[in-house]
Amino acid sequence: MIQPAKRLDTVNEYYFAGKLREIAQMQKEGKPVLNLGIGSPDQPPHPAVLEALQNGAAQPKAHGYQSYTGIPALREAWAAWYSQFYGVALNPDNQILPLIGSKEGIVHVAMAFLEPGDVALVPNPGYPAYSAATQLAGASVQLYDLSESSGRLPDLKQLESTDLSQVKLMWVNYPHMPTGEPGSADIFQMLVDFGKKHNILIVNDNPYSFILNEHPRSILAAHGAEDIALELNSLSKSHNMAGWRVGMVAGHPEYLKSVLRFKSNMDSGQFQPVQLAAVQALHLPAAWYQSLNDMYRERQKVAFRILESLDCVFNPQQQGMFVWAKIPDHYADGYALSDELLYERHVFLTPGGIFGSNGNRFVRISLCSDVATLQTALHQIQNALSV
Repeated sequence: MIQPAKRLDTVNEYYFAGKLREIAQMQKEGKPVLNLGIGSPDQPPHPAVLEALQNGAAQPKAHGYQSYTGIPALREAWAAWYSQFYGVALNPDNQILPLIGSKEGIVHVAMAFLEPGDVALVPNPGYPAYSAATQLAGASVQLYDLSESSGRLPDLKQLESTDLSQVKLMWVNYPHMPTGEPGSADIFQMLVDFGKKHNILIVNDNPYSFILNEHPRSILAAHGAEDIALELNSLSKSHNMAGWRVGMVAGHPEYLKSVLRFKSNMDSGQFQPVQLAAVQALHLPAAWYQSLNDMYRERQKVAFRILESLDCVFNPQQQGMFVWAKIPDHYADGYALSDELLYERHVFLTPGGIFGSNGNRFVRISLCSDVATLQTALHQIQNALSV
């Protein structure tokens, strides 16, 4: 057998890939598992977005290869969206690069800027893709703690007491996933100042800024951010378009040129009708986001009841499409509670440990199931508890 590249030794299969297979097998065996783990929106995009896709696909010339930098209308729509909702002015010609999903962008940024000998700062807890992309690029991971006591904010003074000479990039993510900690103008300014002081590229992954949040923020609004920061964004959560794979990276033109050099060797452009539909999505009024948040708040109420029934503790002010909660002391870790719920009550919650060691005492509920499904999960748990 031909052996795989050694770079794969640094990463494992994504946790959910294996867990979804297990859940599917249980369901095949007739076990009614309710999956409350995955953050994949269950509602469709706005009807106007679907209409734009259909109309675009009906055009005879829409099916060929597309530009690596996206159609001008899409870049212009991203720029208008950033101006309206984040108060950030971006030049659509050279400060915005559309992506086939922002997860793609994480890998692209890592491959464009990191190499063996470099170090990237990665949040603990945090999205596993940050570590995986860093390691696939041949760089090393230096974890930084996001603790309860610090409000899930990085201790920049503590980081400055460590050797930062090889650190080239810092992954950040506010509103934070999985903890739901909101961002703020002060947080972003401190991160930008830290990056400039130590010549570290700050990369903010920002797909949750509209979910259960009335004041979306961008790190690019911070003073001096253009020189030292990139921001990834996506329509997956804010527009119910997760499977469409529509994202972007924004920042200094020279940084984007580097990302494009890698990206242009990886794809042949995005399907034009998807880009046209994304333009329509980016022009939706503020009422669209309000309607989404009304729905998520109703679901959140039931998720809170589920966690209360398990004696978990949580912050009711957290943002994003998940609820992050601390488990009772009698469980060894979040995996133990998650497995008990899955195998005994046929309800799956995500164990917090998949996001790093600082998540070991936590579980996460996704709000991507309707109220009826969440209530059914609550009843299954309560019935089991009463036996």
